[in-house]
Amino acid sequence: MDIILIAGLWLDSSAWADVAPELELLGHNVNALTLPGQGDGDISADLSGQVAAVLEAVDKAAEKPMVVGHSAACTLAWIAADQRPEKVGQTVLIGGFPSTDSELYADYFEPIDGLVPFPGWDQFEGPDSADIDNDTKERFVANAIPVPEAVTKGTVKLSDDRRFSVPVSVICPEFTPESAKGWIASGEVPELASATRVELIDLDSGHWPMFTKPKVLARLLAQIAESAS
Repeated sequence: MDIILIAGLWLDSSAWADVAPELELLGHNVNALTLPGQGDGDISADLSGQVAAVLEAVDKAAEKPMVVGHSAACTLAWIAADQRPEKVGQTVLIGGFPSTDSELYADYFEPIDGLVPFPGWDQFEGPDSADIDNDTKERFVANAIPVPEAVTKGTVKLSDDRRFSVPVSVICPEFTPESAKGWIASGEVPELASATRVELIDLDSGHWPMFTKPKVLARLLAQIAESAS
């Protein structure tokens, strides 16, 4: 299966360096994206440009791809299902949930001179980062890419109810499937409350399993792809 990997804030395609080869060994075609404004040097990038990059990858896929979003980029994967419901075969959300129509994409952190830098590990104490060693934290900070404010404050646009029929798997790292189920049932995640095929999968890790559990994550993604094909 064609698998499109989209990392969250501050990350480019290199975030999947230990995941993509494992997926390829398991027989899948992998396209790890570097989004506009997150690795290409374009500080003027906005959310629409990132959406366009994801849709281009979907359109170029040889078959119905599995679109994988991590953290904030869960929304990008969901937008792909909305914009290409007939083309996307499966969505996978890692450590996050999709925003709803008209919400801001990722307005969580204060911008500085038009860019949103990584705010430091103090913001992610506890389950998010408990499994990340100091060396990995230092590499993360050294490689973190400030995200253009126009990306984080872009408005999410969803319009096609056919997205709710695209199968979605939620990989639950720093939270449990039981917690996710409760959030969906209570209406905190309205997009998934309306989805017709939602699978919740436990993963014993923090928020960035591509760094701490890459082989386990790759096997999970391969299992989802194989069950979808």
